Amino acid sequence: MDIDDDAPLYVISVAAELAGMHPQTLRQYDRLGIVTPQRARGRGRRYSRRDVDSLREVQRLSQDEGINLAGIRRIIELERELARTRDELRRLRAFTTARVFAADPSGEVSELAPGRRPRRSGGALVIWRPPYRG
Repeated sequence: MDIDDDAPLYVISVAAELAGMHPQTLRQYDRLGIVTPQRARGRGRRYSRRDVDSLREVQRLSQDEGINLAGIRRIIELERELARTRDELRRLRAFTTARVFAADPSGEVSELAPGRRPRRSGGALVIWRPPYRG
């Protein structure tokens, strides 16, 4: 049985122990927006496996690389932005490479099924296929 890496599994004391930190440090990181856990019904923090991994990375950046918390927060923001941008690029590539469009003489544009040719009803015919970017 696989458990989702984003499932809120750990209370703050367990997450702190797994990350090798004091629970107060986790509260500070939450207040600063560095690692923000989900909340239980009673507003208690619940940390996921991904959160614990992030806490370990924050500790590594702080202790091994000597980066302050403001720098760590900026690094995390940029990594999240990069991940969103990559997801959007992947989505756009899938959207554009799998489609073929045709425009009839009136300017009406329609999508063509793969392997299908548009009906020719006099006048000019334009077929646009996005370039392959394997």
